[in-house]
Parts: sequence; C-alpha cells; structure tokens
Amino acid sequence: MDTEQNAVEVTDLTVAYRDKPVLWDVDVVVPAGVLMAIVGPNGAGKTTLIKAIMGLVRPAAGQVLVYGRPFAEQRRLVGYVPQRGSVDWDFPTSVLDVVMMGRYGALGWFRRPGKQERMLAIEALEKVKMLEFADRQISQLSGGQQQRVFLARALVQDAQVYLMDEPFQGVDATTERAIVALLQDLRAAGKTVVVVHHDLQTVPEYFDWVTLLNVRRIASGPVPEVYTEQNLRLAYGGRVAFLDQVSTKSDNDSVLK
Repeated sequence: MDTEQNAVEVTDLTVAYRDKPVLWDVDVVVPAGVLMAIVGPNGAGKTTLIKAIMGLVRPAAGQVLVYGRPFAEQRRLVGYVPQRGSVDWDFPTSVLDVVMMGRYGALGWFRRPGKQERMLAIEALEKVKMLEFADRQISQLSGGQQQRVFLARALVQDAQVYLMDEPFQGVDATTERAIVALLQDLRAAGKTVVVVHHDLQTVPEYFDWVTLLNVRRIASGPVPEVYTEQNLRLAYGGRVAFLDQVSTKSDNDSVLK
C-alpha cells in the first residue's frame, strides 16, 4: 500500500435526506496512517459521512476515493464498526461466528470459513480480550463486550482503513482504554483509523487528526492546529458551556485560554 497516497479523499460531497442537506459541499482528506476523530453536534452528519465513504448512502453531488479509487473497487481495504445500537443483537449466533463473518469479504459468499479463518478469529478475540466468550451467544454479552466483538470482526478483515461509528458509546472505562490501545496499535501498524467521536475532552488524548463537522466541514487537520476554541465554537454554535474543561496539547493554542 502506498503510504504517500491519501487513504480517503472526500470532494464536494453533498448528501440530502428528503431534500434537506445533511452534508453540504464537504471536502475532507484523510492521510494514510492517521487516527482521526470526526466531531460535531447531533445532526452534524458524522454518521452520514462514514456511510457516504462506504457507499451506503447515495450522494447528491461529489465523490469519495479510497486510496485513489472508488470504494466499490477498494471495499476489501476497508473495515467497518457500526454503531452498536444499529445491530440486531438477538440474532442467534456465537461470538466466534460473528468474528469469522469479517472474513467473508476475502472468501466470497460461496466459500465457507475454514481452519485459517477460525485461527484468525481466535487471534482477534485474544487481542480484544474476548476469547473466553468465543462460544457465548452475542445476545448474552454486555454492551462493552459486544463492542469488543465488533472490533475483533473488523480486525480479521486485515483492512488498511478502519471506519468506526462511536465505538466508545455505552462502554465502561476499562473497555474504553482497551479500545484506545487497539486503535493506537492499528495506527502504529500503518493503518488509517477514522472514528465518529462525541467526547470532546478526550480528542487531544486519543487522536492525532480531527475533522470538525456541522453539515459543512468546519476544519480538518492535525489536532494541535485545528482543535481550537474558535473552530469548536463554529461547530457547536452557542452551545459551548461544556467546552470549559476541554483543552488541546498544543503549546501555541488551546480550546480555553
């Protein structure tokens, strides 16, 4: 994989639901090898941006490229972790089977997973500390455990780009730390990770790149450069009482002076 090439390029992207723009003329470049947060208020289009990158919603205008080519040609390079609330957790299947489903893209739908796929799934469950639950029904897991299983499913895809929609939502502090460590390991391995994130206070600690979004792109780039009070106020408008304890690690600027 050419690490000099951008992992994702979004150009002039507009998405509308029932004629109401959810994303408007958005440009975002995600360099290869960064750990990027997408941040913005409710209704800002964060999840829609992830879905547009994957071709799950049809744009009214614009284009998305993954390593220079349309997603349809690069889908095997992309791993996806959806919002936990969007998944039917009552589906009768085991943890191990859910993780092995991550290999279907490489296998094709007409080849059944074999020993190799089982071994990769077991390794992924070990990484997320869920191996002891391999035979458990997914409906019997806690929210944090379910999230770890979906991370393991993404890991077995051995993707170059990981798109994650609020992976920290509804998890306990221990699971959150484990997820952060996993994301940082992926970045260290040269992967690109894009995360829809809602906790403003942890952005400087967890991420090195950030996109601030509110239907339009407010700012996008390295955290010390763009995660500023001015940009946050542009993204969140007057709803900024919660910014009082948010600060960046930049020596030159901060969210609160």
